[in-house]
Amino acid sequence: MTRNIYLVDDDDAVRASLHSLLSLQSDLVVRSFRSGDKFLEDAAGLDAGVLLLDFHMPGANGIEVLNALQETDGKKFASVILTGEGNVGLAVQAMKAGALDFIEKPYEAETLLRTVDAAFSRLAHDSASAAHIDQARTKIDGLSPRERDVLMGLIEGRANKVIAYELDISPRTVEIYRANLMTKLGVRSLPEALRIAFAAGLIPQP
Repeated sequence: MTRNIYLVDDDDAVRASLHSLLSLQSDLVVRSFRSGDKFLEDAAGLDAGVLLLDFHMPGANGIEVLNALQETDGKKFASVILTGEGNVGLAVQAMKAGALDFIEKPYEAETLLRTVDAAFSRLAHDSASAAHIDQARTKIDGLSPRERDVLMGLIEGRANKVIAYELDISPRTVEIYRANLMTKLGVRSLPEALRIAFAAGLIPQP
C-alpha cells in the first residue's frame, strides 16, 4: 500500500536530504514544498498522509500551517514538526496546535524513520475511527423518529413498559420499534446497539 509523505521546508539542502532518505522506502511517495503557503495552496487536493513540517519558514510558519489545517483538513494529515535543537518549547506549541510529534535538527535517520512509521500508524487508526463514526451516524440517521425515541429510552435504562408509558404507545408497539431499530442497526443485542449509539454521539462522553 502506497503511503504519502509531504516535506515542507524552505531549506533546499534539508529537503533534498529528507527526500533522499525517505525515497529509499519503497512504499513511500514523497512530495516537497518550499513554503508553508505553497503547501496550504495544494493541501485540499492532496491525499491523506504524513506531513514533515519545518517550524521557521518565510510566510506561514509551522504553527500557522497547523492552525490552518485544523480549520480544514485536521484529520487528513499526521503532522511532525521539524525544529532546531533546543527549541523544545516551540515544538510543544506545535503539538498543542495539532502536531503529532517533533524531531530536532540535526536528526538521526533511524529516529526520523521510526517517527514517520508511528505517524502513519496514527493516521491509519484515526482514519479507521472516523470511518467507524461515519458508519454509526449513517445507521442512526436511518432510524425513524419513534425508533430513535425508543433507542434513547433503552440507552437511559428504561424498561419497555416505561418507554411505552412515556411515549403513549403500547408495550407491544415498543417491542416492534425495538426489533425494527435492531434490524436497521444490524445488531442482535442491546449492548451492540449501545456501542453504535455511543460512536454516533447519542451517548454523551464523560
